[in-house]
Amino acid sequence: MNNNHGIIVVEDDASMSQALERLLKAAGWRPRMFDSAEALLDANCASDAACFIFDIELPGISGLELRSRLRDLDIFRPTFFITAYDHASVRQEAERVSAGYFLKPFPGKNLIAAIRQVTDHANV
Repeated sequence: MNNNHGIIVVEDDASMSQALERLLKAAGWRPRMFDSAEALLDANCASDAACFIFDIELPGISGLELRSRLRDLDIFRPTFFITAYDHASVRQEAERVSAGYFLKPFPGKNLIAAIRQVTDHANV
């Protein structure tokens, strides 16, 4: 696995963010953690990522809107959405535009496998 590129995570729940960071580090990636979409946009580092993990229900800009804004900036990366709130219309939209949709709580091994599938395919 090539670790030259990291995974960007946007998750506003501190305990979930910490769990994701530990999970991704244990799998050999270097995650960059943000607690809001605005913080990621302000950091101007999204183009450095191999892929994204976005919580859907964020304060301010939602995970779905964040993905849309990044695409408007010509930043196209595999995106995984995570959420604790399973709304049918949101799930359908997330599944349509993402590499994966995970309802919290989810087995970490499933997320790792999904990330490996898209990053290995992209030779990242």
